[in-house]
Amino acid sequence: MYPPIEDHGIIGNLRTAALVSLDGTIDFFCPVRFDNPSLFASLLDDEHGGFCSIRPESNHYRRKQLYLPDTNILMTRFLAPEGIAEIIDFIPLGGDPEQSTIIRQVSVTRGEMALRFECQPTFDYASECHHEISKRSGVLSLQSEVPLSIDEHSVASDFHLKAGERQIFLLSYLPNDSTPPTWQPSQSEQLLNETVRYWREWVAGCNYHGRWRETIIRSALLLKLLTYERTGAIVAAPTFGLPEEIGGVRNWDYRYTWLRDAAFSLNAFLRLGHHKEALQFMSWMKQISSKVDIVAAQRKKKPLPVMHAIDGEKDLREREISSLKGYRGSGPVRIGNAVQSQLQLDAPGAMLAVLFFEVNEGLMLEYDRWNKMREVLGWVAKMWDQPDRGIWEIRGEPRHFLHSKLMCWVAFDRAIKIAQLRSLPAPINDWLRTRDEIYASIHAEFWNDQIKAFVQSKGSAELDATALLMISLGFLGPSDPRWISTLEAVTAKLAQDTTVSRYDTKTGVDGLPGTEGTFSPCSFWYVNALTMSGELERARLVFEKMLGYSNHVGLYELGQSGEHLGNFPQALTHLALILSALGLNDALDGKGPIRSKAA
Repeated sequence: MYPPIEDHGIIGNLRTAALVSLDGTIDFFCPVRFDNPSLFASLLDDEHGGFCSIRPESNHYRRKQLYLPDTNILMTRFLAPEGIAEIIDFIPLGGDPEQSTIIRQVSVTRGEMALRFECQPTFDYASECHHEISKRSGVLSLQSEVPLSIDEHSVASDFHLKAGERQIFLLSYLPNDSTPPTWQPSQSEQLLNETVRYWREWVAGCNYHGRWRETIIRSALLLKLLTYERTGAIVAAPTFGLPEEIGGVRNWDYRYTWLRDAAFSLNAFLRLGHHKEALQFMSWMKQISSKVDIVAAQRKKKPLPVMHAIDGEKDLREREISSLKGYRGSGPVRIGNAVQSQLQLDAPGAMLAVLFFEVNEGLMLEYDRWNKMREVLGWVAKMWDQPDRGIWEIRGEPRHFLHSKLMCWVAFDRAIKIAQLRSLPAPINDWLRTRDEIYASIHAEFWNDQIKAFVQSKGSAELDATALLMISLGFLGPSDPRWISTLEAVTAKLAQDTTVSRYDTKTGVDGLPGTEGTFSPCSFWYVNALTMSGELERARLVFEKMLGYSNHVGLYELGQSGEHLGNFPQALTHLALILSALGLNDALDGKGPIRSKAA
């Protein structure tokens, strides 16, 4: 009834995205924008969620799915004794920004095949069926040359194709019933060629030609697909509500931009030579930050926003919806995210780390942006010794987390280096004092001499995978005894072969019931840590074994027993893959640790 999460590819147009399963079903799609209400969501409710499927009438067939090389255009292939059929799915770029069109080209390449098309949309998170359409929910226009039958809940067609024959289905979401669709079926071949050309020209701008290039390009294509074209904001994932544990409550909405994740995504884009994406995001961040009174937040000791809607405007309040029962009954399904009001201290460090990389790459640092960063550092100086919710955004009581303090140290360390490198005005002595105070605090309060490791939070004996970042962020050196023993402790307690958990959920630190599986970004952090520690053979083995955990089209999110769980696919996983691969490739080529190029 519910396909495995990993049995999906993704298509998109830099505004929104859709998931297409191996059986030819679009079972997740939010039209127009990543964060709009769903039109198809049978992945979250197999009875009422809505879907669009194309599949053979016969039950005796094999399935394959792949991307056209160097594109985000998906092909699903059905292989049966009587013939071979293919579906090419894509979302054209451009067009009316208030519309979304999915084009489904169906053809038979050998023999003949009877196929069935069925479309059952449900609007506004499955709260409205197609026969209850309101102007608020919009309209789905379906164009095709095959006869269509319409009943109370769906539109369907049974059709037959022989070798060389093709049918086109255009699904266009329109803001109201008087808006004509932008495109017609006769334009599908032209639109396909234009879409192929766009993605391949973008890939051609990548300057990486080392090991695992195909894997890196696939991850880069995903990061680009998850980038909202109007602002440059990168969503954490295109989905909401997919569970981190079957039957559990860890079901969140990831269709927004986290500053931390976006900052490191920019790092990945910059290292691959895609400066346009970085510059656009910087411009958007300038607009967003201009609306935040950082000085007032510093004075009142209030949190700074760590998450934004892709346009910076949408209300992100978290709420549960009852119209979708959840993937395999894993409820509640939530939209919005309460993270927006949390105190998290690590985002400024991520932004300063990327800014330092930009400066090293020779990018221009604007006067206004530097002044805004100085305001942010004033806030960090006031707040760094406060307990917070941390990178894992716990729902339990705030704590003093190692990673939060580490990133506060990074913020001051990179700011000092930027100011000195560019001879910029800055209270260097104040920043030096604060940086060194944080450094001393981490060594005094987060080192556990009994387990010989830096621990998750002050005074605890628990480990956290974020400790793996201490070497890549330059806080510790590869020969430091405390780093060596911390790496050994994390390996022993959190690593299972090549996969790594965030932390032990049984401690209750996150304030949530249930457990979760390993977390793929942590596994790639582990690769990076091994690389920078000089353990190159082990790092390469871990990395290449991790590649085997991707799904059939190179996408990720791992669950407890190797199945993919959680919102899918995640930007953080793929940017961690890219950065670990680039660092490992450099090290294998004898170019030194990645810390010499970026922090």
